[in-house]
Amino acid sequence: MKALIITYYWPPAGGSGVQRWLKFVKYLPQFGIEPIVYTVDNANYPKEDHSLQNEISEDIIVLKNSIFEPTDVFFWKQKGVKKEDVANSTNNGLLSFIRGNFFIPDPKIFWVKSSVKFLQNYLNKNSIDVIISTGPPHSMHLIAQKISTKNNIKWIADFRDPWTDLYYNNEFKQLSFAKQQNKKLEKSVLENADLILTVSNSLKKDFSKIAKKVEVITNGFDSEALQDEQVILDSKFTISYIGLLPKQSNPIVFFKVLKELCDTYQEFKNDLKMLFVGDISQEVIFEIEKNNLTEVTEFKGYVSHSEAVEYQKKSQVLLLLIPNVPKSVGILTGKLFEYLTAKRPILALGPENGDLAEILQNTNAGVVIDHQNEAKLSTEILRLYQQFKEGKLTVNSKNLVQYHRKNLTEQLANLIISLKN
Repeated sequence: MKALIITYYWPPAGGSGVQRWLKFVKYLPQFGIEPIVYTVDNANYPKEDHSLQNEISEDIIVLKNSIFEPTDVFFWKQKGVKKEDVANSTNNGLLSFIRGNFFIPDPKIFWVKSSVKFLQNYLNKNSIDVIISTGPPHSMHLIAQKISTKNNIKWIADFRDPWTDLYYNNEFKQLSFAKQQNKKLEKSVLENADLILTVSNSLKKDFSKIAKKVEVITNGFDSEALQDEQVILDSKFTISYIGLLPKQSNPIVFFKVLKELCDTYQEFKNDLKMLFVGDISQEVIFEIEKNNLTEVTEFKGYVSHSEAVEYQKKSQVLLLLIPNVPKSVGILTGKLFEYLTAKRPILALGPENGDLAEILQNTNAGVVIDHQNEAKLSTEILRLYQQFKEGKLTVNSKNLVQYHRKNLTEQLANLIISLKN
């Protein structure tokens, strides 16, 4: 069987958005599915990781088509907005308003028409069995919908994140017409795709209100995260956050608690080190400075995927932050699953009744504490610190193999094959 995969994020794109389908494509041939990737030729990726290109087999067909990126004009090239400063990209009110009201569903909408023409020319000469689109950006679904309808080909729409309920949509100050248009497009995709794929049970519940068939395949980890090279843990009590940290995830209470612990226990302050690896919102940095934590904080900036894995394994505690927004129970950051393989205690801030809490409980890998639960957070940090001082800070995680990318891809292959039956 042949599967046409429509994705904006593809190497050399860096960050979490590229990992899901890069890994699916890597393993699909082992389950009898030949992936054919359609992506952009001249993308304006906020982050690049050229090492990921080594994971693409020479046997994989990758179709590329040029794209007009309005973000070149309206965003990254504007004074004061750096291309590498992704965590702050929604801070400019005017530009965010333009993005939310004139580019619906997203700035990649300008790629739809040329993509449909490009892919139709390809399909006129080549046969495929299923179309798969992955978003965001959700314009990828609009491309797939047109191609699927015109050629009567089964279509899977993969939602790595919500559409109209995406946590940072409020930053775009959408007017009523823009909100209605987005809902209309989302509804059309959910109703017409033969299968909706998503990453958490909570999102499945939401999408099932409209879609006829929804299945969950979470994100996961791959073999490079399992390599058993000798790891020397940081000598400090290192609490590390690795990945993009937007302002919606700013852990205000966490910093407040750390300040109080530092002010109360000098030894704790001497041992503490906060490490941030990746793009960090200016609002987060401000909060660190406000709480006089700068001297115990280190910023590494964006690093390659392999380097990020190394930092995870060396850390004493891994900090995981779910955006502090409504409807956050279904948010599962892709970083979670690589955190699991590091086998270091995970300290997560987010809804205590969400999908993340369920996974951490099932894997015995850490705890989730509500963003506002100051007392519980303080107690947990002191507990972890005490174990650190005693040389007993370990985690006995379990049930991890289900999240290996190869096992997840087998689930995907079975779903693809089921569409043909």
